[in-house]
Amino acid sequence: MPEAPPPIPASIGPPGAAPLRTEDFDYALPERLIAQAPARPRDAARLLVVRQAGLADHGVLDLPDLLDPGDVLVVNDTRVIPARLHARRGEARVEIMLNRAEGGGLWHALVRNARRLRPGDTIAIEGAEGCTARVVELDGGAALLDFGPDQAPLAAALDRVGEIPLPPYIHREGGPEPEDAADYQTIFARRPGAVAAPTASLHFTDRLLAALEARGVRRATVTLHVGAGTFLPVREGDPRRHRIHQEWGELDEAAAAAINTARATGRRVVAVGTTALRVTETAARADGTVTPFRGLTDLYILPGHRFRAVDALLTNFHLPKSTLLMLVSAFAGTRRMRAAYAHAIAQDYHFFSYGDGSLLFRCADDLPA
Repeated sequence: MPEAPPPIPASIGPPGAAPLRTEDFDYALPERLIAQAPARPRDAARLLVVRQAGLADHGVLDLPDLLDPGDVLVVNDTRVIPARLHARRGEARVEIMLNRAEGGGLWHALVRNARRLRPGDTIAIEGAEGCTARVVELDGGAALLDFGPDQAPLAAALDRVGEIPLPPYIHREGGPEPEDAADYQTIFARRPGAVAAPTASLHFTDRLLAALEARGVRRATVTLHVGAGTFLPVREGDPRRHRIHQEWGELDEAAAAAINTARATGRRVVAVGTTALRVTETAARADGTVTPFRGLTDLYILPGHRFRAVDALLTNFHLPKSTLLMLVSAFAGTRRMRAAYAHAIAQDYHFFSYGDGSLLFRCADDLPA
């Protein structure tokens, strides 16, 4: 079962002064480029390198040659749980996506058909006798559910009937296939609690890790339990009006020491995925050093954000109008990322969770003032 430490308020990244429109982060993607399965082997995926000087086509296996000895990869060790459950209140059926453990048996969840529920209702998990939850409160399509202080019935239900919550753009007519349970889990996965994979890490293999170690690239491990909010589109015309969900993360003393040593010696801090970047930037001071952090973060990164600790970002290609596309645009420059995505589409890169990757080097944003 995932851990549920007490919440700690997180800072919100400042939006840029330039005018922002959600439509500026839209693009057309041929459906054939949406990856339905990962590359095999995983490290056979392609890698688009984005620097201020331009774009370059590589493969994930080229990563050791693109980094320098002493650079630090920051990886996320969260583990995806089978968080999708089906439940009933009488004859009414609902679908639950567990989102975040709140402690004491309480869970924040996203609920399909939530209009059929009322606070105080008891719902029963289908296929898991003895596992019930009381609806504590509702907020649109979200709910606070109380499974009770005994964690055993819910743990058994997740093992027996829980489904790996694949993103909606990965099409499985009969639900997730057996291989998805392994494919949608990273080599770093240790701490259960995510409802989506930190997909940049899906490219890593033992072979790639050995090559990085031989190159002298170091590694720091953090945790960010990816929440269901990662799938929610930005519906506001001004993305600054969008509300991002909180996610639980931790950056411990060992990770802070590794990151700070890299910065002090002129080496680069390379976040593997937007999740690793967000927890690192949450823990960063104004001078770029980081301190241990444990709690909730709702850091929302838009163009105009001032990055403090991370120098490069390994990430996949993200959905149109998504907060993650806005994040990478803030990191590498909006015009630069438009050019990168246009190039990736023209060169038949595969997109989204099971798709190819990109290595972005931090550049000042290029939106007009």
